[in-house]
Amino acid sequence: MNTHQKVPVTILTGFLGSGKTTLLNRILSEEHGKRIAVIENEYGEVGIDQALVIDADEEIFEMSNGCICCTVRGDLIRVLGNLMKRRDKFDYVLVETTGLADPGPVAQTFFMDDEIRAEFSLDGIVTLVDAVHIDQQLGRSDESTEQVAFADVMVLNKTDLVSGESVDQLEARLREMNRMARIVRSEQADVPVDTVLNLSAFNLDEALVRRPTFLEPEYPFEWTGVYSLEAGRYELSLAEGPDPTMSLVVRATQGRDDAELREGAEWCVRRYAEPAEPVRPGDEIPIGAHVSLQLQADGRKSFFLKLDSPVSVGLYAQHTAEEFDLRMMSAEGSVIQHVAERTWVAQHEHDDEVGSIAIEREGDVDPDLLNAWLGGLLQERGVDIFRMKGFISFAGEPNRYVFQGVHMLLDAKPDRPWGDSPRRNQLIFIGRNLDEEDIRQSFEACLV
Repeated sequence: MNTHQKVPVTILTGFLGSGKTTLLNRILSEEHGKRIAVIENEYGEVGIDQALVIDADEEIFEMSNGCICCTVRGDLIRVLGNLMKRRDKFDYVLVETTGLADPGPVAQTFFMDDEIRAEFSLDGIVTLVDAVHIDQQLGRSDESTEQVAFADVMVLNKTDLVSGESVDQLEARLREMNRMARIVRSEQADVPVDTVLNLSAFNLDEALVRRPTFLEPEYPFEWTGVYSLEAGRYELSLAEGPDPTMSLVVRATQGRDDAELREGAEWCVRRYAEPAEPVRPGDEIPIGAHVSLQLQADGRKSFFLKLDSPVSVGLYAQHTAEEFDLRMMSAEGSVIQHVAERTWVAQHEHDDEVGSIAIEREGDVDPDLLNAWLGGLLQERGVDIFRMKGFISFAGEPNRYVFQGVHMLLDAKPDRPWGDSPRRNQLIFIGRNLDEEDIRQSFEACLV
């Protein structure tokens, strides 16, 4: 009899500013008897969310790649794999996604990867819904719609900030979008823990109804070509294409049929989650590593493969071969045809207008100057600023201040004392068409 107990996993999602960190802190501070490992997915260069999570015994792991649905799926697999080496330290996992993430590909991880599927079970997807801003978010963001559609439980948060009639209308709209989810109303994400943990709620069949392509994962590459090669030195030649670089993984002992290509694709997802090693024209491409072929100058570029024995290799390339007129050539200069090829569902296109600005500066801030600047910024650009968060060092104040904002709403409150820690300011702005240089200079003008 198999007594192996899988670790339950809850995915905590919701658009920017909906209250995910507040709910996470509430869960971690409850007396529920669980040892919880937390995986956080940051959006931006400065990791702030982890510092907003209360001090607790739980293990917190941070992924800073931004979008959790593309190369970060490999990063998630890596973090979960590392967690299993510390299996005695926890019995539950919470994955908090960035507010700009579609939860579908996160859930895929627990079905697509054999090792992860053997150790973890997806307990449910909990979506935080901001009662104040969800109407405009649903109109402008595919991700917020997906977060509602995939929810097993929706926590309708900030109900105290809108009228009862508006909450009723919003709940009716959410039920139209997802009739299977349970909806729980809340203020400041205050809900019983048993409404979000140990749900045994995620149903793969229902997920396939919602999205028939659920088990067709997005990949950070578009094309695979398989070449049967003898020992020797080979030239990989590329012409100019749509990008000045081309990400690539060369996988040895690659099979030709679809199952073997999919196995190779999942293996390469992990490689793509690692930083790419730049390879310049004339250099050899290391087997099995994630590389970035440097193609900036005009004309064709040549890179080389050195094989010590006969092997079948798979090129898992960011772009299709046609886009760069990619050719595998023998030492004698003849073109070698691939014996199999496959195109993949590539990672989705992100909204190029949406980005993040991270500011990190030592020193103290004049509170009057900061208030005047933020007030003007929100009045002028509040609709385009999805989220603001960070820490401020006010002149003369012994405690650091935490500030968080969503669109026009802004809240700041004192936090822990600075003590011996260096006094510095960390801010992140997430929004659409943000002027980084202007925001950075305007903030620096508030320093004492």
